[in-house]
Amino acid sequence: MPSNASRRTAEEQAAANSQALRGGIVGAAKFGSLALALAIAGTFLSPLYRSLTIQFKVYLQLSGMTLGGWIEADRRLRRYEWEVLTRRRRERWGEDERVWARWERLVEEEGGVGGKGKGKGGGKEKGGERGEGDEEV
Repeated sequence: MPSNASRRTAEEQAAANSQALRGGIVGAAKFGSLALALAIAGTFLSPLYRSLTIQFKVYLQLSGMTLGGWIEADRRLRRYEWEVLTRRRRERWGEDERVWARWERLVEEEGGVGGKGKGKGGGKEKGGERGEGDEEV
């Protein structure tokens, strides 16, 4: 998938970095609290976990926090990129609607398609209603 990094403005890059940082902090807190709850449960329930060294317990805690930070930062960054993409699409769609409305005004001002009067159906068309004096052939 091609990167949109070259099309981003400085403000968008700063906002994306901010979203990723916030996501990393929130994810580390979420997964860190989960890892802490598992560590407390392991301390009370498992003799194997109690026999681990403090360094390894810290490693397990930090591994959970790091994983959570990565996952949440990626999720928030992807959501932010989706929001920017949809905002750009809406802006582009609005521009298309303005161009279309301008084109319709020009067509109406010039007398419609083919130059037959103003607006829709500006002239007598074949197969239309007959007026007085029209004879049936």
